[in-house]
Amino acid sequence: MLKTTRHYLYILFICAFFQAFSLESKGFTADQVIEYKKVGETSLNLHVFYPHGHRKGDKRPAIVFFFGGGWNGGSPSQFYAHCQHLASKGMVAMSAEYRVKSRDKTTPRECVKDGKSAVRWIRQQAKELGIDPDRIAAGGGSAGGQVAAAAAMASGFEEEGEDSAISARPDALILFNPVFDNGPNGYGYYRVKEYWKEFSPIHNISEATPPTIVFLGTADKLIPVKTAKKYKRLMEEKGRRCDLHLYEGEPHGFFNYGNRDNYLRTLTEMDRFLSSLGYLIEE
Repeated sequence: MLKTTRHYLYILFICAFFQAFSLESKGFTADQVIEYKKVGETSLNLHVFYPHGHRKGDKRPAIVFFFGGGWNGGSPSQFYAHCQHLASKGMVAMSAEYRVKSRDKTTPRECVKDGKSAVRWIRQQAKELGIDPDRIAAGGGSAGGQVAAAAAMASGFEEEGEDSAISARPDALILFNPVFDNGPNGYGYYRVKEYWKEFSPIHNISEATPPTIVFLGTADKLIPVKTAKKYKRLMEEKGRRCDLHLYEGEPHGFFNYGNRDNYLRTLTEMDRFLSSLGYLIEE
């Protein structure tokens, strides 16, 4: 029975992996592509969208998104539409590259290391980017949601040689069907079992966890609704804000730009959340 269950989860995992390559948002172009990290011969970039009239000396709120793909693959363009939308609302919006198994032969550990590096680099370069270092949100879908959340909560996973005095913790989290339970009964445990206690966001919630919004479809076969409800409960027990939005009958990845109705529904709630934190310019 256990073997059959593991085989089923493996099939779901592979399906999610290949699905990630079809999530690219067509018809959008980043304003700038900037290297934020280099590991050996691998260069990692931020794909940046600026508000109209943005200047170097501004102090805009910012957000960085991390694509989904099971820590195996995916594309920064998954969140291009979100970035363009938020840039039109006054934020500096970015979609990050990070190392994945298919391209870099890496483990989930390196994904989180890169997530932390991205947030730290953005904060370190705040003046050059024209952003407010105290208003940097992170977002992501599926495994990218785990990367964003782990940047805020996971202990360790720091890239050697970086200035740890500069915080890698985002100030707010936007999580789309996030992989936030990596424990023995959660997603991807067999890949992170040596370090899951430090890696799994749901096991590292604290009084310092940023305000969070979560989007999840009730028909998601990878992320159970009960996990999201538990996450919200644990957040509130720590006195932290967690807005949970459930979408009846929707599957994993329902929020992507290709599904215009769901994209717009979740976009509206994302805007409300960011407005409540003072991240969006009021019309």
